[in-house]
Amino acid sequence: MTRAVAIHDADDPRIAGFRDIRERDLAGRGGHFIIEGEVVLRTAVRSGRFAIDAVLLAQKRVEGLADLIEALPAGTPVYSAGQAVMDAIAGFPIHRGILALGRRAPAPSPEALLTALSGRAVVVALFGIGNHDNMGGVFRNAAAFGASAVLLGSDCCDPLYRKAIRVSVGAALTVPFAWLSGDDDPVALLDRHGFAALALSPAGEQPLASLRRSPRAALLLGSEGPGLDAALLARATTVSIPMAGSFDSLNVATSSGVALYHLTQAAVA
Repeated sequence: MTRAVAIHDADDPRIAGFRDIRERDLAGRGGHFIIEGEVVLRTAVRSGRFAIDAVLLAQKRVEGLADLIEALPAGTPVYSAGQAVMDAIAGFPIHRGILALGRRAPAPSPEALLTALSGRAVVVALFGIGNHDNMGGVFRNAAAFGASAVLLGSDCCDPLYRKAIRVSVGAALTVPFAWLSGDDDPVALLDRHGFAALALSPAGEQPLASLRRSPRAALLLGSEGPGLDAALLARATTVSIPMAGSFDSLNVATSSGVALYHLTQAAVA
């Protein structure tokens, strides 16, 4: 019989960490984050980058997830609830029937993260990305095309926000990331570690298709609308994705996928 402790009351203190997910997402949850869905939870367990402190399943999902439950570290609490109780705990319908409480770990410094990357590598540096769908999409593309790490400007949203993790299909839990401080000079940082800074912009001077990247390349992406700061653009190689008709830009997550595919396939100069 698969191990799971039945929960019959939405106010049971044992599942307090899962209560009112949407409201607590906005306010923060004291060093934890929420994992939602089977694919994301399997990714988190397989990666092992973040500890999982508890799992809450809809009763109907328990037996079908026996292998996943067994793969959890020994002693990880696993709870189950009927669908109505689970929805009451979360504060909205949980159609996937799978939640887990992940524990945040200290992020490495940008210096430490880049120092750990040897040989050929592609990293992504994000600035002003405040939309969780875009954040999750960029992380998904970073994982799909083999980027080694993501650097986050201090004005970016949290990649461990529940929606960002879900959109990333768990990539936010596998791709290493570090936060830049307001005092960091990102171009100088990248240069110290041998990374060529490539800034994606509609007004970029070099078409992406003609780019021959260096062995270590950093893709700089800004928010939709304002884009990258002029001071960053002035110190980087600016790259564009030519488009048809009157269109001059793509969604930043889509742009990241196009650019990362090219950077990971392009011949090294």
